[in-house]
Order: sequence, then C-alpha cells, then structure tokens
Amino acid sequence: MNIGEISGLKLGKATRDAFGMALKELGGEFPAVVTVDGDVGNSTRTEWFAKAFPDRAFNVGIAESNMVGVAGGLAAAGKIPVVSSFACFLICNAFDQIRMSVAYPKMNVKMVGSHAGISIGEDGASQMGIEDVALSTALPHVVTIVPADANSARKATRAMLEHNGPVYLRCGRIEVPEVYGADAPFTIGKANTLNDGKDATIIANGLMVGIALDAAALLAKEGITVRVLDMHTVKPVDEEAIVAAAKETGRIVVAEEHLMAGGLGSVVASVVARTTPVPMEYVNVGDTYGESGDPMGLLEKYGLTAEAIVGAVKKVRSR
Repeated sequence: MNIGEISGLKLGKATRDAFGMALKELGGEFPAVVTVDGDVGNSTRTEWFAKAFPDRAFNVGIAESNMVGVAGGLAAAGKIPVVSSFACFLICNAFDQIRMSVAYPKMNVKMVGSHAGISIGEDGASQMGIEDVALSTALPHVVTIVPADANSARKATRAMLEHNGPVYLRCGRIEVPEVYGADAPFTIGKANTLNDGKDATIIANGLMVGIALDAAALLAKEGITVRVLDMHTVKPVDEEAIVAAAKETGRIVVAEEHLMAGGLGSVVASVVARTTPVPMEYVNVGDTYGESGDPMGLLEKYGLTAEAIVGAVKKVRSR
C-alpha cells in the first residue's frame, strides 16, 4: 500500500524534485544565489538551476569537504551558495568543514541533503542519511528543515533563501503524497496542524507526515481521535505547538525517518521534559543502519508504517 492511500492523498513529486524546480524558478529573483555541487547535480536536481544559470553553478567534483569550504568562501564574498549532495555525503563527510566554515562563522550557506532516510532503497546503508538531522541540529545557528511533500518543499526552498544564516534542508528520493496544496503554509519554526483530536498527538516530519495521516484515519475508525502536527522545522522547533499538544491531548507520539537518537524525537522530548511532561512513544529507524531493498519494503521492515504509529498511540494511551 502506498503512503497516503488510507487517508486518500494523491501521490505527488519527490521533495528533491520540488527543491530543484523551486531553485530554478527563484534563480532570477535571487541573483546572489549560486550552486556548489559535488558531481551529483543530476540526482540532487541542482542541474536544473545550472542549466538555467550556467555562470552561477560550480561543480567541485566528488569532494564534499572542499565543496563546503568553497561555499563558505562564496558566502564570505556576498553570495548565497546552495551546496548540495546526498545527505550522508554532505553532513557526515563534511561535518568538520560545516562546523568551522559555516556554523561557527554563521555563514549564509544553504545546505541541501538529498536522498535522506532509508527510503532511498536499493542504494543501501552507505548512502542512507539517517543521522543527518542529529548532526545538523547539534550545530549552533543551523536551521534544520524536513518538508513533508513537494509543495512544502517548494515553500521551504524560498524560506531557506530568504533566511539570513546557515540552513540545512533535508530532501527525499521517492515520490510522496500531496499533503498540501499549492498554497501550503510554511514558516520556519512554525508547525502545521493537519488533523485535530483529543486522545493523543502525532508529531511527524518528512514522508512520515503522510504515514501519520494514514494512522490518524485508521485510529478514527476505532473512535480514537488524534492531532497530527507537521513539525517541518526541527530547529528552531515550535515549542508552543508541542506544549499545547502536551497540555491539550496529554500524550505524544513522534514519527520520523531517522535514527532514534538526536532527531525530532529527541528535540520534542527535551521540550516536553522541560515544560509539560506527558507519556511519549517513538516511531523511527531505531539504533541500527538500514540495508538494500525496495523503499516500501524497507519502511515496512524498519517499522515506519501507519500500523506502527497506531500501535504507538495505543501504547501511549495505556500509560
């Protein structure tokens, strides 16, 4: 069963495709934008911008650390560099360069990690960015965004370019359901409420938002109503929405396509523990690396399903 099928959502484009289209469309509006690519522009979709603005596109080859250093230098010279690669290559390979050339000096560099999560499928563990959110949120000054669908990814791309400072935008490879229409609301640091209910809150981001809506539909058939929050910005997180969910529904489940440690679940738990302690459960990849397989099969194997979220909601309600 496809993501979003239970809740009746139409299948849309991948968030990496939406980012690529938005970047090309915004190129004329933001003349200071340049791209710095690690020889995978055909996959990250920065090649669409490069074809439209060839004099503003730089390919440094398969050298992610150098790529980030170049982006930091371009930012120091007044450009708005968009540096992109697979999430694991960008964040893991070049972490020290991001730390010293982007985060520490607060450079206006926009980092786009494509092919994030286990849903990249057959490429296997070496290319699955599943620790990237933990790493990016650990860095001071770095905004971290994980859009749910193509329309929100397009809005996130504009918001990223308008924001003055370093940003990490996480994109996926596979097509995901259309959670939003063309007028998708998007404000950095402000969660979107997609479904309301009184029995629990599901906080999700990325492709897990569509899966959370499927879970909400399944729970509704059993008379259990849940709030669904799209927490597209992990940093700065919407503390107000989290506190309201804790106070008003009394239970929280966090769903993300990421390792158990350091991602959205950890960020939400920190807010809840500090402000309004309530029972919590988590749906994530766990404490393990993935493997090669078809995307839907991997999501099923690692428990990133509507049924898993339903189980987590029922478990948290029993506490």
